[in-house]
Amino acid sequence: MNKKKGFFITFEGCEGTGKSTQSKKLYEYLKTKNNKIIYTREPGGCKEAEQIRKILVNGHVNKWDGITESLLHNAARKIHLEKTIIPALNNNNWVICDRFIDSTNAYQGAGQGVPIDFLKNLSNIVCQDIRPDLTIVFDMDIEKSLNRINTRMDKNRYEKFDINFHKKINQYFKSLKNKNKRYFFVDADDTINNIFNKIIKEIHKRKMI
Repeated sequence: MNKKKGFFITFEGCEGTGKSTQSKKLYEYLKTKNNKIIYTREPGGCKEAEQIRKILVNGHVNKWDGITESLLHNAARKIHLEKTIIPALNNNNWVICDRFIDSTNAYQGAGQGVPIDFLKNLSNIVCQDIRPDLTIVFDMDIEKSLNRINTRMDKNRYEKFDINFHKKINQYFKSLKNKNKRYFFVDADDTINNIFNKIIKEIHKRKMI
């Protein structure tokens, strides 16, 4: 894999925290600044990875074990990196991605009990030297975030897991605070505009724009 040249920003958090809304909002904002930019997501982000996504987000919550699920996520990530993320970064594009490696560590590691060392080794092989420049983590009381998704007509597979699963994910994301300078935490219970303004301020602070 070639060394990346563009900025890579990922959005992480539990279900219902509003990260998808904010990631799309940032994408639209940066387009107005004449930035070369793409918006993508995981699992997914290219034709082949989207096919794997359909397998992952549909069906019964316990249709396979965490190891199998981890392998599927990383298979999707491998092709997503090769076909979408790396070419964009090497072309000096910004990449805004809804979920990345931290979600795998949270959902399959903390949530499904897959050993973190296994996930890290797998990630090192799949991602090599590709890591986000900035990861925005959406922090929110888990019961509040789950109440948001309870209003949805068509829940995906991950949204159907029980509250204990989601509590484990929430605790994992909280554990990332102050762990690495690439993480920036926002209060997801704030207003959409306030959250967005904080994100823009942080990007300026890091001299990315």
